[in-house]
Amino acid sequence: MKRMPLAGATILQVIPELSAGGAERTTIEIASALQEAGARALVVSRGGRLEEELAAAGGRLIRMDSIGSKNPITAYLNARSLAGLIRSEGVSIVHARSRAPAWSALWASRLTKRRFVTTYHGTYNARSSLKRLYNSVMARGDVVIANSEFTAGHILKEHPFAAGRIVCIPRGVDIQRFSTASIASERRDALLRTWNIVDGGKELIILLPGRLTAWKGQREAIRAVARLPRPSKSPWRLILAGDAQGRTAYVQELKDLVLSHGLSGQVDLVGHCSDMPAAFSLADIVLAPSVEPEAFGRVAAEAGAMGKPVIGSDLGGQKEVIVNNVTGLLTPPGDVEAIAKALQSLIEASPATRRSLGIAAQTRICNNFTAGALQRATLRVYDDLIGRSE
Repeated sequence: MKRMPLAGATILQVIPELSAGGAERTTIEIASALQEAGARALVVSRGGRLEEELAAAGGRLIRMDSIGSKNPITAYLNARSLAGLIRSEGVSIVHARSRAPAWSALWASRLTKRRFVTTYHGTYNARSSLKRLYNSVMARGDVVIANSEFTAGHILKEHPFAAGRIVCIPRGVDIQRFSTASIASERRDALLRTWNIVDGGKELIILLPGRLTAWKGQREAIRAVARLPRPSKSPWRLILAGDAQGRTAYVQELKDLVLSHGLSGQVDLVGHCSDMPAAFSLADIVLAPSVEPEAFGRVAAEAGAMGKPVIGSDLGGQKEVIVNNVTGLLTPPGDVEAIAKALQSLIEASPATRRSLGIAAQTRICNNFTAGALQRATLRVYDDLIGRSE
């Protein structure tokens, strides 16, 4: 049979929602690459704040509000709906990016005899055999994409049966979007107003981006800056930029921590930031102090693309992004004293020293972790699977 090229194929990605996150961003990047390759990009999701970006990338959203449900009956019904969609739209490959919808997508793929791809976006810790079984769906793809070498090793340890089907495709950064040259002054000024920062440029801005959840290390960051000398020869401000996602108790804990250390006016919780390139452009130092392993280390990669030095935890996929004392600094996870010392060293360093670290980071990201490389590698996976199906 003559081999069918990727052009003209229909690829279905399945993800619970299109909010701000690495899996969601990658979904849009792949939709864009498919559109440019002449393929159709369908996305089943309940939608979210990135819907317009998906449409602009050439992807088509098919709304299914229950797609993220963990209820087995709902998951089975979703599988039947997905199977009907796969047949009616002529889908060639189904690509799942999260566990709950992945079960529905797996069953639908089997019902329709279509190729099934998964991307392991997180470490999905298992504290019981039942949880490990639930997680195992992400290792059941015809191809299992790991977003870092760390993640690939984790998959092999947790699900040895996946050996031989794992492909490592590091998450990538859109280096056109995350470029200092692309940030108009109006965007920077708007963000400064949102953050209530006046006389921009007189304070060093330490930025910790990420949803407000304990494992991202916001508590440790607040405790670390509380150890910095005050008053400092170089005034600073710590910005915690991220969505609380309903974690009101944790947000209150962070606010209480700020008050108890007398850091009001120096530490700000600014909520979700929709313009992360502008945020990184304003930062002098970026913090990524996760106390649990990052599957990849998107913050470090995006900040590096913007030429910013990063202080990150010495664990997980982040170790593949940050080269200690070359592109940034690595500290033991949860070590408040070490984070404080790293911060103090960069605060007291000359702008030229920070810039040198940032330039090295930028070079590393552009050489190793671009969205273009991710797109090309993922499309090769699709193209190969279509060839196998003939």
